[in-house]
Formats: sequence, structure tokens, C-alpha cells
Amino acid sequence: MTDNPSGVADEAVALDSGVPHPARVWDYWLGGEDNFAADRAAGDQIRAVLPDVAEAARVDRAFLIRAVRYLAGTAGIRQFLDIGTGLPTADNTHHVAQWVAPESRVVYVDNDPIVLAHARALLAGAAQGATDYIDADVRDPDAILRATERTLDFRQPVGIMLLGVVQFVVDDAEARAVVRRLVAAVPSGSYLAIAHPIVGVSAELEEAVRLWNESGSAPQALRTPEQIAMFFDGLEVLEPGVVPCPRWRPRPHEADADRDVAPWRVCAVGRKP
Repeated sequence: MTDNPSGVADEAVALDSGVPHPARVWDYWLGGEDNFAADRAAGDQIRAVLPDVAEAARVDRAFLIRAVRYLAGTAGIRQFLDIGTGLPTADNTHHVAQWVAPESRVVYVDNDPIVLAHARALLAGAAQGATDYIDADVRDPDAILRATERTLDFRQPVGIMLLGVVQFVVDDAEARAVVRRLVAAVPSGSYLAIAHPIVGVSAELEEAVRLWNESGSAPQALRTPEQIAMFFDGLEVLEPGVVPCPRWRPRPHEADADRDVAPWRVCAVGRKP
């Protein structure tokens, strides 16, 4: 690993390599090379107190795959808005959606310049569909929605993916307002998927979040399952409700289905009636 990820020239992207960024720390935990020394230092510090954090990344990705497969398959969704994309890896939203339905259209949103530099990798979707990338912050849903209109048709249902991003809107009222604004913009038959770490389950997680918030990067907040359920107010929450990620509709071959891997990370999917 180097301090110039992927050979991207420092002047090509506006970033501060001395401050850890969630997408790059996540990449480091997954064994990637698109990270800086500050990201690795923060990642090591957190993993020292929260050893299963890399497993959390894995079960989060597995939930994304199952949720998108359900939405594109059973629910017939053909449009996806994935906010907080992170660095590209295997089985991104467009890979899964376009495997099920090649005509699916996917818009990714993130605010890390390294992710922007990798946008071409994300844009390599099926010829029948469309894949786009927006450089924006989840705290500005109106800007996201305006830019998304060039790819998605808001007269048709949309699957909104908010995996591992809502916790970075630390004010509860603002977080609820962001989610409400996004859901209000999509029509009946649309879906919302959220994955979020919770408070009260792991003292190690709470210490890790404290260390993260002292690192100088974007702070994050833990919430209770009840608070996370409030993001789905007005929606029809699919069974099994708000549960640890491995327990959301596991497939028979998934070994994690019968044990609590990273129980401090929960998820849910809801449908707009």
C-alpha cells in the first residue's frame, strides 16, 4: 500500500490525506490499497478495540447483495439511488441489479475524491442499463435529487440505499429530515434500505466510535434500533424488521445466518405505500 492510492496524482483530486475518511478506512479493513497512512492508523486503532469490524464490512456487503437482489427481482425495481457508495469492490449495487435485470439504472453518491477518481470503475455497467456517479454529501438531499434526475425517472419506483451513511448525520432531527426528503421525492412502490450501527450492544463499538470521532474525520453517531425504525415512519417495513445484518433474509448457504456476526450493525428495508 502507498500514500498515493491507485497512482492518482495528488493535484487531480482535492483531498486531505492527513485526515482519515470513512470510505478509505473501510477499504483498508477489507484489504484494499486505496487508502493513506492516516486511514490505516485510524483503522488499526479502531480494530484494536473492535476486532470484528472487518466482519461487519463483510456482512454489510452481504446484506446489500440480498436487498438489491430482492428489490430488482421480487419487487421489480429498476432504479437505484445508492448514497455513501464507498470505494468500488465486488458486487456493487449495479453489478447485482443489472445481473438480475440488465436494464436497471443506478446512481451512486459519495463525497470522497478518491471515490470520484474511481468513478469509471463504478460506471462499467450493463449496456442495456445506465450507471452514474454524483459527487455530493448526504446532508444535501436536494442537490442529490437534482443531479439524479439526469439518470433516474422519479415517476417510477426507486430503491434508495443508505448503507453505513446515516450515522454520519449526527444530529437526529437532521438525519430524519434527510431521509424524509429522499423518500418524499420517490413515488409509491419505492423502497428504502438502511444499515446502521446501534448503541447499547457493544462497549467495544462505543469506544471505537469515540476514538473515530476524535480522529478529525467526519463524526458519527450510534442510535437505538427504535430510532432507526423511525427512519421508516410511513413505510411498510418488510419482515423480519430491524435486525442484525446477517439475519435479514439470509440465503441457505450463508454461514453467518445462524450466528451473531457484528450484532451491533442492524438493517431494514421498507416499502413506500
